[in-house]
Amino acid sequence: MKDLQKMAREMQANLEKAQRELADVTVEGTAGGGAVTVVMTGQQEIRSVTISKDAVDPDDVETLQDLVLAAVKDALDKSRQAAAERLGGVTGGLKLPGM
Repeated sequence: MKDLQKMAREMQANLEKAQRELADVTVEGTAGGGAVTVVMTGQQEIRSVTISKDAVDPDDVETLQDLVLAAVKDALDKSRQAAAERLGGVTGGLKLPGM
């Protein structure tokens, strides 16, 4: 039983370390061939949104909205993938809530 408790404490410590490291990981999501770029951390915090001047058409706001949404989704997918890669080794493949 003590070995199990020790393993659980080690897993918790490793998990906390991996989560701290994810705060320093950044990923970039893009859309429209780079017309919109979103930078996000491994903890899914958006750091920046960059929009090319060429993507701004006052007569077609819907397309720009779609590009921003697509870039955010791309960054979110990449952030989730980075988290899964970092945390997968710590959890030994266990599915944790929110993962």
